[in-house]
Amino acid sequence: MSCASSPWDTPSKPTLSSVWSRRRPWGSSLHREDSLKKTLSSFFNLEMVKDKTGEEIRQIWQQYFATKDTIYAVIPAEKFDLIWSRAQKCPSFLCALPRREGYEFFVGQWSGSELHFTALINIQTRGEAASSQLVLYHFPELKEEKGIVLMTAEMDSTFLKIPEAQCIANQVQLFYATDRQETYGLVETFNLRPNEFKYMSVIAELEQSGLAAELRPSRGPDTA
Repeated sequence: MSCASSPWDTPSKPTLSSVWSRRRPWGSSLHREDSLKKTLSSFFNLEMVKDKTGEEIRQIWQQYFATKDTIYAVIPAEKFDLIWSRAQKCPSFLCALPRREGYEFFVGQWSGSELHFTALINIQTRGEAASSQLVLYHFPELKEEKGIVLMTAEMDSTFLKIPEAQCIANQVQLFYATDRQETYGLVETFNLRPNEFKYMSVIAELEQSGLAAELRPSRGPDTA
């Protein structure tokens, strides 16, 4: 069997209310300036996959990123359409990561098809200078023809590990792609009625989903 060609080319401290009203991402030290304009064709040869099915492209995407130090996903078009429509109405939200002492909150802000995250404490202390610590890139170029949206990410490894970044990405689907109005209602409250928003509601949903179970620090046996 002959080897097929590879489709890959190698080419002042804000108030909390400003977190909810913001409509552009926090400054990002993750990127060079040109990577802010990243498109699927900037590293994926679309000509090489135009005759492949969505499932075949899914396998190529997964095989490629399985060797990379990042997170990735292949999102069904219908699910992305739901996420996207909700993101237009509610472009920011709060995710939580379990830590040894409680939880750390990360604010997510949509900017086009990019989703930027930074720690809430980073915003509170650095204001406009707060850097994105995780950026999820969604590529909808193949959505209409192949029925999938490809996603990958850049992350600041000094702040986040791969499982932590994955937990945040999973929460995007938990809150934006859910069928439960009670869950998506937290996103609406965060954006539209921030004075009514309760941080513990996010933690409760995260606990119920089980997404944080693998990240929870294990406790050693009591020595008392």
